[in-house]
Amino acid sequence: MARNLKALGLWRTALVASVRKDAPDLSARQLAILLQVYLTDPPHTVRGLASLLNISKPAVTRALDRLSVLGFVKRKRDAEDKRNVLVQRTVKGSVYLSDFAELVIAAGAVAPEDMARIQADEQLAAAAKARLEAELQEVPAREATPLEASAS
Repeated sequence: MARNLKALGLWRTALVASVRKDAPDLSARQLAILLQVYLTDPPHTVRGLASLLNISKPAVTRALDRLSVLGFVKRKRDAEDKRNVLVQRTVKGSVYLSDFAELVIAAGAVAPEDMARIQADEQLAAAAKARLEAELQEVPAREATPLEASAS
């Protein structure tokens, strides 16, 4: 459960940072389509995206309408099969996702005050380990002394 909460907290932090920026808000569906187009090899078609994401072609088309207006993707009729519409990447979409990736990275980064706490905890743990190791080395020395005394 803690792992799930951490993952959701990371996602929330990245999304909040994205909303606060002067950048377009994308729906989950629009972002899923954009990520699919940019993170997998082309060609991408409306039909293929609908099938892959298990949503209707009109739903993909509506999302692509918005992404096209923003300049994040462009659509082009397939020259070989006029029934297909190819979805292509753009520089603007690439820049948007690169900026979003930086927000996700920053959301996962450890804040300086948390890092100080982590380092202090690590120092305490190292000191405790050193004490235990020292005590363990003393125990055989103490146990050997009474045996030597009884052997004489």
